Amino acid sequence: MEHVTEGSWESLPVPLHPQVLGALRELGFPYMTPVQSATIPLFMRNKDVAAEAVTGSGKTLAFVIPILEILLRREEKLKKSQVGAIIITPTRELAVQIDEVLSHFTKHFPQFSQILWIGGRNPGEDVERFRQQGGNIIVATPGRLEDMFRRKAEGLDLASSVRSLDVLVLDEADRLLDMGFEASINTILELLPKQRRTGLFSATQTQEVENLVRAGLRNPVRVSVKEKGVAASSAQKTPSRLENYYMVCKADEKFNQLVHFLRNHKQEKHLVFFSTCACVEYYGKALEALVKGVKIMCIHGKMKYKRNKIFMEFRKLQSGILVCTDVMARGIDIPEVNWVLQYDPPSSASAFVHRCGRTARIGHRGSALVFLLPMEESYINFLAINQKCPLQEMKLQKNTMDLLPKLKSMALADRAVFEKGMKAFVSYVQAYAKHECNLIFRLKDLDFAGLARGFALLRMPKMPELRGKQFPDFVPVDINTDTIPFKDKIREKQRQKLQKQQRKEKTENDKRRKFIKNKAWSKQKAKKEKKKKMNEKRKREEVKFTLLLTCQLRILNKYYCGRSLNRNCVWLSDFCYIGD
Repeated sequence: MEHVTEGSWESLPVPLHPQVLGALRELGFPYMTPVQSATIPLFMRNKDVAAEAVTGSGKTLAFVIPILEILLRREEKLKKSQVGAIIITPTRELAVQIDEVLSHFTKHFPQFSQILWIGGRNPGEDVERFRQQGGNIIVATPGRLEDMFRRKAEGLDLASSVRSLDVLVLDEADRLLDMGFEASINTILELLPKQRRTGLFSATQTQEVENLVRAGLRNPVRVSVKEKGVAASSAQKTPSRLENYYMVCKADEKFNQLVHFLRNHKQEKHLVFFSTCACVEYYGKALEALVKGVKIMCIHGKMKYKRNKIFMEFRKLQSGILVCTDVMARGIDIPEVNWVLQYDPPSSASAFVHRCGRTARIGHRGSALVFLLPMEESYINFLAINQKCPLQEMKLQKNTMDLLPKLKSMALADRAVFEKGMKAFVSYVQAYAKHECNLIFRLKDLDFAGLARGFALLRMPKMPELRGKQFPDFVPVDINTDTIPFKDKIREKQRQKLQKQQRKEKTENDKRRKFIKNKAWSKQKAKKEKKKKMNEKRKREEVKFTLLLTCQLRILNKYYCGRSLNRNCVWLSDFCYIGD
C-alpha cells in the first residue's frame, strides 16, 4: 500500500484525545489523508463543512473523529436518552459500515452509546433498544430515521431527545438526493435544532447538493480534495491508482468473456455489476454453476433481510465474487477488492465513477473493466470528457468456451432458471430504454436477437418493445416451454395444481360461452324486443324533455320582453327560435 498522507494525527492544530489516537493506531492508520487533514480542524473549530473528495479518500474518519471530539468537549455530559450526533447515509450497507467504524472508537468511551437504525429490521425492536440502551450517536438511513420521529405513541419522543444535538452528518449527500430521499431529509432537518454543526460529504457535487448546502448549512466552509499531480490538472474523478479498462464485444460473446475472465482470476476478489435485480438473480445463478471453486454471492436492493448478512460475509472473504446492482456502488468499503467488473454500463455517468471507486481505496491499487457493445464504444470518449475518466482498451480474450448451450440446458432442466432468464432480459431492455445517456445507448439500435442469444433464452418474451418486430437471427428452441418443470418439487407441485385449476376454469368459461351462444331462438327474439322497447322509451322521454324546456323558455321570453329587458329578450327569442 502507498500512503496518501498529510502528516501524522499528532500534527493537527487541535490535539486529539489520547484514546482516539490509540484507536487510530489499532486500526492501522498512522497518517491522515488529505480530506481528513482539511476537514477535522474545521469541524472541531465549530464550522459547518461541505466536503467533496474522490471516492476511497477516507471521508468516514473525517467525520467520525470530529463527532467524538465535539461530544467529549461538551460542558454537560449526555444522558442516556439524549442524542448528541446523527449520521444519515443512503443505504443500509453503508450505515452498517459506518456503525462498525464508529464502534472501534466508542468501545474506548463507554459513556457514549450508539445505535443503528436501518430498513430490514423490526422498528418496534429499535424503539425498545433505544429506550433501554439509549443512543447518543445515531447512524441511520433517512426513511427509518423519519419513521422513528413518528413513534411517540410507542414511547419514543425522538423530537425531545434531539434537542441536545451537536453534530449532523449527511454522508454521500448526492446519492441521498438521487434515491428520492429529499422529502425525508427536509422533514428531518425541520425537526432538528438550528444550533448545531453540520457536515455534508460527497464524492460528486450536483445542483441538488448545492441547494442542500444552502438550506441545511450556515456559512459553510467548502473543502474540495483532488488527486495530486497529473490527476489534479485534469480534475480526474477516480483514484490515481485505479487502472480503468474497457472491452468491446458482441452481446452473445459478453457472458463467455466474463466467465473466462473470472476463471482466470479465481484467487482475487471481484465485484460484478449488473443493471437490474433480475439480472443479478439470473447471472448469479449461472456463475454459481459455471465458475467452480469460488465463493459467489448475490446482493441487490429488493433483498429484505439477507443483505446485511451477505455484505458482512463477503467483506471477510480473501477471494470471491459479489454479483450486485448499484446498491453496492456508493461509499461501501470492502477490503482488498482487486477487480470491479461492469457487465452492464450504469444508467448514469457518475455511477460509473462510484462503481470503479470500490477498488483502489486509501492508497491501494485496483483495476476496473467495463464490457461494451460495439454500438456503445463512443461511451469511452463521453466518460473521458464528462467524468475526466480515461480508459484503456483490453483486447478480447482468446480460447473462450461457448457456455451459452450449457446455460440453455440449465433453463430446460429447471423452470426457475428459464423464468429468471426471461425476467432478466425484460428488465435489461426496460433499463436500457431509460439510460441517462440515450444518444449512445439507443434502444432502437439494440441487437435484440444477439441479446436474446447472450441471455441464452429459449424463446423471445412478449413485451411492448418487441411488438411487431421479426428476429430471423434468433432460433427459438423447439419445445413447449409450459412443459418445463421446476427442479424444486414443492414449487412444481404448486405449479401443477395451479395449471389444473386454470384448465378447469377455462373449461367452465367455454361451456358458459357455448350455452349463451346456443340460446333458444325464442329467448333471443324476446331479448331483442325488450331492447327495442327500451330504446323507444328513452327517445320518448327525450322528446318530452325538449318540449318542456321549450315551453319554459317561451314563458320566460314573454315575461322578460314585457318588462322591456331588450338584451334578454333578444337572447331568449333567438334561443326559442332555435328550439322551435
